[in-house]
Amino acid sequence: MRQKYQFGEKIRAVRERRGLTLKEVAEKAGVSESLVSQIERNRVSPAIDTLLALADALEIDFDYLFAGLKRERPVKIVQKNERPVSQIKQGIKYEHLAQVEEQGGIEAYMITIDAGAKTGNAEYGHPGWELGIVESGVMELTAGNQVFRCKAGDSVSFRADTPHTMSNPGKKPLRVFWVISPPKNMMKKT
Repeated sequence: MRQKYQFGEKIRAVRERRGLTLKEVAEKAGVSESLVSQIERNRVSPAIDTLLALADALEIDFDYLFAGLKRERPVKIVQKNERPVSQIKQGIKYEHLAQVEEQGGIEAYMITIDAGAKTGNAEYGHPGWELGIVESGVMELTAGNQVFRCKAGDSVSFRADTPHTMSNPGKKPLRVFWVISPPKNMMKKT
């Protein structure tokens, strides 16, 4: 049976480059010569402590030993012209930037709020957290009984279970980058 994780070729190459015998490496690592031979031929998968002992005996950098095992992680790209856009309320436009479901998840938006418009709910919140950065315009955030005024470059974060609203008291559109965790899945594609 072929081993899923193979270190044998790297261990053998380093051992031969250093001019060491199987016996010498086995003695330094405190394992049998037969085991080193089987590991080098990928006949057995070594226990982690054995692998680390061999790495120490051969002075192998762990990054070199494990380099081939780094897993590629999925990367999701949403092109600017392909963002789903929704007009959830009059004067409020949500551009869906990203959503991640793993480990609690996040949902990110670029929200444009016209002058005088408002989003959110002053009566109840929802589980999780929200974080926003004002890109342009003026934002008035009401969280519970507190009111905060933010301008371009300002950021805010808060527990979302507090009733909250975001409004634009200015004369120009307000643009904010907004993150919600966990996702509310509120995006309605148009």
